[in-house]
Amino acid sequence: MSQPDPGSARPPRPSATGLARLGVGQWLAFTIGGLLILAVIGIGLALAANARVSDRRTLLVDRIGPAQLAALNLENALVNQETGVRGYALSGQARFLQPYQSGLLAEARAYRDLATVSNAHGVLSASDVAAVRASARAWQRGYVAPVVGGRRSTPALDARGKALFDAIRRSLAQLQSALVARRVQARADLVNAGRVLTVNLVLAGVLIVVGLVAAGLLLRRIVTGPLARLGREAQRVSRGDFETPLAELSGARQIVEVRGEVELMRELIVRELDAVKDAQDRVQEQALELQRSNAELEQFAYVASHDLQEPLRKITSFCQALEQRYQGQLDERADQYIHFAVDGAKRMQVLINDLLAFSRVGRGQRLEQIDATDLVTGAQSSLSQMLDEAGATITVSALPTVRGDRALLESVFQNLIVNAVKFRGPEPPAIRIEAGRRDGYSEFSCADNGIGIEPEYAERIFVIFQRLHSKEAYPGTGIGLAMCRKIVEHHGGRIWVDTDYSGGTCIRFTLPITEESKP
Repeated sequence: MSQPDPGSARPPRPSATGLARLGVGQWLAFTIGGLLILAVIGIGLALAANARVSDRRTLLVDRIGPAQLAALNLENALVNQETGVRGYALSGQARFLQPYQSGLLAEARAYRDLATVSNAHGVLSASDVAAVRASARAWQRGYVAPVVGGRRSTPALDARGKALFDAIRRSLAQLQSALVARRVQARADLVNAGRVLTVNLVLAGVLIVVGLVAAGLLLRRIVTGPLARLGREAQRVSRGDFETPLAELSGARQIVEVRGEVELMRELIVRELDAVKDAQDRVQEQALELQRSNAELEQFAYVASHDLQEPLRKITSFCQALEQRYQGQLDERADQYIHFAVDGAKRMQVLINDLLAFSRVGRGQRLEQIDATDLVTGAQSSLSQMLDEAGATITVSALPTVRGDRALLESVFQNLIVNAVKFRGPEPPAIRIEAGRRDGYSEFSCADNGIGIEPEYAERIFVIFQRLHSKEAYPGTGIGLAMCRKIVEHHGGRIWVDTDYSGGTCIRFTLPITEESKP
């Protein structure tokens, strides 16, 4: 039977369109890319919010705080100046001007610090610092300079100095008020920036989680889900459900292609199974026909052999009568012809009897448990005269119990012993019958020291009427080993020539081990 060509039956693969063109690797790349984008967005938002928080913290700690400290130092410097000048005005002693001198130095440092802070991030308005400076200069010109210059303190001068220093105090109060307001605003901005950072961190986490969930759902829809469905479909096919087509799948290109390949495989299996089933149906029909033919042939052989017995007996009887009555009365050629006729009739009778026995194998058998040793003993008893004349010796080892037809199995041993004696060598026949167990069978062997069988004839000798020698050299009908094969196979075993045996011939055959025969 010719096998169908899978390639010729392969339908064209449908072309993928749209997203179905994307493979597993591309879907994974897009999914990972989307996750990375969401992660970058979330991290960017968090970093931006963190930078804002850092700026507000820097403004509050590194700018406004130093500005307030500088303003406080400025106020202390001016107060020290006013204290020193007032002490000098009251005492007239120069040592009281030392706080004034140190106050001037501290005032200059405070201005420099305020100038540095006011120029960075607009922490402080330059006008506020200028107002303090102008008030201080007015106080120094209007009060400090006359007092230090030697003018005596008068109520008017003191009142004027107090008024000018009160202006300084107001300017300092305004500066401190501006710094406090700036600090409050910076603290509020820091709190807001912290809230924004928290919101951005939460948003980044939400984006990442949503991205992961979306990626998982997408991969499940595109990859893992179709793979799981394809696996279930493949398991269904592997369990023997070849008739139902595979369900359609949507997913990555490779998965759809694999589904198509599995479907093609299923269709090919269905076609192969249909072809095998057709072949099995044909074989079964042929087996039934062969069985009927064999039955008819066996019936024909039985009938033919039985019907030939009577005329053959008559021919043999009359030929023997002619031989006895006219032997020596006719010429030598006539005696030879009569001898040929008698011998041919006898051989024909033997052949018909063998054919009759061959056709009866399997008919009306009686199965029983038999000790194989008894079978060999029975065969020896039937062949005792032949064995004595040939000087044959038979060695029998321990043989098992088998189940079968006694007469048929005994004829197997009888045929094997006859062949061992018939095809002997120059030495007296030495026959050895043994048995063992192998693969649930009892294996028997019948070995001799005869002329042996060439390996190329190991199968031919079991075919009916097949002879390796002429009838003149070794008499016989060529049915013995064919009958042995039929009997052994009828009992569920097999028979063969052991081609590895040397020094003669070894025939082996097996019989099933039954429950009764097990030790």
